[in-house]
Amino acid sequence: MALAAEDRAAIADLLSLHGHLFDAGELYRLDELFTDDVVYDVTDFGQPPLKGVTAIREAALALGEANPVAHHVTNVVLAELPDGSGVHALSKGIGVNADGTSGTVTYEDTVVRTGDGWRISHRKVLARRAPLGGS
Repeated sequence: MALAAEDRAAIADLLSLHGHLFDAGELYRLDELFTDDVVYDVTDFGQPPLKGVTAIREAALALGEANPVAHHVTNVVLAELPDGSGVHALSKGIGVNADGTSGTVTYEDTVVRTGDGWRISHRKVLARRAPLGGS
C-alpha cells in the first residue's frame, strides 16, 4: 500500500521539527520527535549509539557551544517498510556552526506511528566527508 499524502506530510514535518527544536534549545520537547526507546546511532562520529530521549538530550547539552547554531533538514525521501511497520526516511542535514563553518550529514531514520503521531524510533547519522559518496 502506498504511503498516504497526509502521512508523507506529517513525517516531513517531523523531520523538519528536529532543527527547530535543537536550534531553539527546546530539548525538553524531544519526545515530540523520538520514541522513548529511540536508538540514535552516532557511531560514524566515533561515539556509541545513544539510547532513549534522555541520552540524546544529555549528549546535546554536553556538546554545549560545539552544537551547530542551525540545523537544516532537506532532500527527504520516504519509503514504507516492506513489513508495513513504519517508514524509512532518508534525508540530508546541514549544520552551520557559530564560526560560520558548516558540515553535512545523511540521516537514515525509521519512523513509526505511535498514539501521539509519527516518531523516529531509530536514527543513524552518517557524516559526509568526501564528494560523490567516496571514502
